[in-house]
Amino acid sequence: MDLQDQLKNLFPDHEPAPVEAEEEVAHELYVQKEPMICKFEKRKGKATTIIEGYEGSDEDFKILAKEIKTKLSVGGTFKDDSIIIQGDYRDKIMEILKVKGFKVKRVGG
Repeated sequence: MDLQDQLKNLFPDHEPAPVEAEEEVAHELYVQKEPMICKFEKRKGKATTIIEGYEGSDEDFKILAKEIKTKLSVGGTFKDDSIIIQGDYRDKIMEILKVKGFKVKRVGG
């Protein structure tokens, strides 16, 4: 006897409510008019790529940071309205952002 049969035995008059399927809506990022800045810095002797200038919500920027980190398979963080990626990946990050429809400006070197 499965759970449904046991419930029917306990509550014979009960009619189960129909299950409604929820449609998943793909989350779209806010694409801005001003270009985002992609710059290179050395912090504590290690190369880092910093992305700044996003005008949308922080949640969208965090989603974008996670997507960049997973595509490049690198570490990084979201801090003070900027994405900090470990290593010099400016060219690859700029390509990813351009495919998504963002304007990107390269700064430094």
